[in-house]
Amino acid sequence: MLTQHRKSVCVSLTSADLPICSELETVATLYQHDHDRFHLVLTEPLVLDRDPSLTEQLLPAVQPLQSPISAVTTPRLLWLEFSPYRATLTMQGNGQFSYRHLFQLNMFGSSRYWLAATDDQPTEQFCLHNFTRFLHLKGNPLPRFLMLEYELWSEQELLGSYLFTLEIQD
Repeated sequence: MLTQHRKSVCVSLTSADLPICSELETVATLYQHDHDRFHLVLTEPLVLDRDPSLTEQLLPAVQPLQSPISAVTTPRLLWLEFSPYRATLTMQGNGQFSYRHLFQLNMFGSSRYWLAATDDQPTEQFCLHNFTRFLHLKGNPLPRFLMLEYELWSEQELLGSYLFTLEIQD
């Protein structure tokens, strides 16, 4: 039976190898499919591509980038399907960039990315691999915490280790 709940959530992604740390606090809809299978859907807040004055200050000798500065006008949806055994994270929406990560404990999964097409070029995609070292889901009957620790790989090259966490407030 499908039930849904509106919940405050905090989603974070941190790299162990690179200066990457991102956190998002928002409201999401939690759907319960079975006793241990869930979907979480949220809309990403408005994102500005870049600040032109900051770009000019930091890189004055570099020619300006060709693409105009703009705000993402259509919302991007983040959709997380998860259970104690596997997780799928999908971002889609604005037509510029999308991805899907498939995670399963102690297994290699795929991380597929789609880049925006222009009028004269088809949509480009590329696939990386991830290895899930740790997957932990806590909370009963509804989840309160999900943690994924994984490595991102391109062929035989390690691109970094990452920690993804989801905290769901009551």
